[in-house]
Amino acid sequence: MRAGWDVKELGEVTIVGAGNSAPQKKELFINGEFPFIRTSDVGKIRKGAINSSFDYLNAEGIKKLKLFKKGTILFPKSGASTFLNHRVIMDIDGYVSSHLATIKSKEILEDRFVWYYLILIDAKDLMQDIAYPSLKLSDIKQIPISFPPLKEQQRIVAILDKTFAAIEKAKANAEQNLKNANELFESYLQNVFSTKGEGWEEKTLEQISDVFGRGKSKHRPRNDKKLYGGKYPFIQTGDIRNCNHFVRSYSQTYNEVGLAQSKLWPKGTICITIAANIAETGVLDFDACFPDSVIGIVVNKKLADIDFVEYLLQSFKVNLQALSKGSAQDNINLGTFKDKMFPFPSVDEQKIIVHKLNVLLAETKKLAANYQQKLADLEELKKSVLQKAFKGELKTEKELIL
Repeated sequence: MRAGWDVKELGEVTIVGAGNSAPQKKELFINGEFPFIRTSDVGKIRKGAINSSFDYLNAEGIKKLKLFKKGTILFPKSGASTFLNHRVIMDIDGYVSSHLATIKSKEILEDRFVWYYLILIDAKDLMQDIAYPSLKLSDIKQIPISFPPLKEQQRIVAILDKTFAAIEKAKANAEQNLKNANELFESYLQNVFSTKGEGWEEKTLEQISDVFGRGKSKHRPRNDKKLYGGKYPFIQTGDIRNCNHFVRSYSQTYNEVGLAQSKLWPKGTICITIAANIAETGVLDFDACFPDSVIGIVVNKKLADIDFVEYLLQSFKVNLQALSKGSAQDNINLGTFKDKMFPFPSVDEQKIIVHKLNVLLAETKKLAANYQQKLADLEELKKSVLQKAFKGELKTEKELIL
């Protein structure tokens, strides 16, 4: 902190409060026109716009609620969003959930100066017990804030605004490039299986399999502790969703009791999720059990290549997911695949296609890694710039090279 800067607790120089309890009557949201901002909405507010994903209250719904003005800072104080450290400054007037602390600067502080300052505050440092993500208003009021005279605050804010705008533009470019790289692979994948060559045959998955069926998990309740803690990997839908082509990790294991009420599938089994995470696929890299929310395919290697089938299922993922809509819980079942025909060339041609896809996928991953690193570097740059600003070391924007 530079000489001439003052240090106060946040509660001394801002008005710290909380939002309103969410109205419970659904009719108060019918034909609504006044935004009600929840913790899940934090981060969706954009300058000069109201995000259409907000809930909107009607005139009856806002009768007993406090209106928060543009320039109010929102600071999540309870729930999982607290850990995300999102800090939003409202560029609209609106109504706010009670799970959000509201911070409005007094005359000696610039709203955006306080907002930038609070971005650096980690909620975990304010919590007495991180197992329960919750903050009291008193915790937020006691945050120390250092600040220069108002004119210098405004100068710093002007520099940060321009710098962050440039960073956000660079992030948007990197995110678009990342999206383009992924879409390029997806487009090629779709093209491979939609433009079938000569001699390709339509077959069901069961026809090219030695074993085709759902996993087993007969015991109830499924989370009974006596089933777990042995040597047999137990794969769930989340493990398949998070795998990268091959299922190489697991978080739970069955013991002998668990195995007895389940089934051990061999390494090389293709897994398809049919509940919770719909139509995600992965190939087992070890023998494992899985529940009936997963379909297993043990490919007949004389009829099909394992990697070809997994790529084939990836290409049909969007279609398969579409089949799951319209129920209380998204799901598909074994019957979804019974009569579904898939295109298969000869096994030799399948291997050639797999090789081409593997090469393209490797290049796509390399590009994606570069763009992901670029995004990480830009986030670190934001922190570095803010730290410099609040040490009083930010002289001119020309010092900041993006």
